Amino acid sequence: MIPFNKPPVTGKEVNYIKQAVEFQKLSGDGVFTKHCHNWFETNFDTPKALLMTSCTHALELAAILIDIQPGDEVIAPSYTFVSTVNAFVLRGAKIVFVDIRPDTLNIDESLIEAAITDKTKAIIPVHYAGVACEMDTIMSIAKRHNLYVIEDAAQGVMATYKGKALGTIGDFGCFSFHETKNYTMGEGGALLVQNENFQERAEISREKGTNRSKFLRGQVDKYTWVDVGSSYLPSELNAAYLYAQLEEAEKININRLEIWEYYYEGLKGLSDIGWIELPTVPKDCKHNAHMFYIKCRDIKERTALIEFLKENGVQTTFHYIPLHSSNAGMKFGYFSGEDHFTTKESERLLRLPMFYGLENQEISKIIKLINRFYV
Repeated sequence: MIPFNKPPVTGKEVNYIKQAVEFQKLSGDGVFTKHCHNWFETNFDTPKALLMTSCTHALELAAILIDIQPGDEVIAPSYTFVSTVNAFVLRGAKIVFVDIRPDTLNIDESLIEAAITDKTKAIIPVHYAGVACEMDTIMSIAKRHNLYVIEDAAQGVMATYKGKALGTIGDFGCFSFHETKNYTMGEGGALLVQNENFQERAEISREKGTNRSKFLRGQVDKYTWVDVGSSYLPSELNAAYLYAQLEEAEKININRLEIWEYYYEGLKGLSDIGWIELPTVPKDCKHNAHMFYIKCRDIKERTALIEFLKENGVQTTFHYIPLHSSNAGMKFGYFSGEDHFTTKESERLLRLPMFYGLENQEISKIIKLINRFYV
């Protein structure tokens, strides 16, 4: 069976974890965490990066920092993972779902302004598959209406929009390092803080609401509880694993892009004759090959293709069930406007195996099987 995913391994992970153990500092914010912070700040030209226990927690911390209160509204796509919105529901916000674009499956920026009310506090664009949302338009809308922009860039590490790293365009950027992502620490994430007004508070809230970071830097003679927060520091063991991958980030990125291109060229014939649709990457976007998907005609055809590939030793999967159609989605939010594409596109999409080190002969087998299914 060709698996859907394999967590990336570069070869240095075990050695770095061993070093972390030898340093006898396992609880977080040690040497490897600092290495990761420096890597993000240097490579993505961002003023403040904080390693987190998950992208979910990065989003939760962002919700704390912008002071989401009961009754506030945030605008987000329905075609996303639950963490995107749950972070704000936890603080009492109502979610306003907006339809997606059929080409990129990102939030339709042309529909955002109509969803804004006097209760709106933030826009949460999700960069699906590592392809950027139309951020110039989104940032312009946010500026006009005095709204925060929190980028859910869980899938966007190493991807850019007009040359800027995803996660560095809005007020905050949230990354995931779950084992299914391009770079992993098992479970983990990061919060990028662009607005300097939030940087000190982000440190405090990440440290359970204490000024411990200031204490460790010698800026105060003791640390104490100063704000709301939680325990968002990942273990040094996780940070050590991640840093081994960040050192090889470009190598991993190139390999994934090569796999993506192999799929695209091998399936382009089916797309040209209209049997399937392939991913779209707008000209201003540089993607990171987080996933390769095809779009079938409908859910019935997709189900048949999944079963056919499984019978022939290939594991595939569909993706999100739209949040607005779930029980919790109906309880904690509402859909603004018409659902023209969210449900329709979600029922067509099929994700193919995509991971660092996927062999050419494996990709070739998958391509041949898909062509056999259709032709």
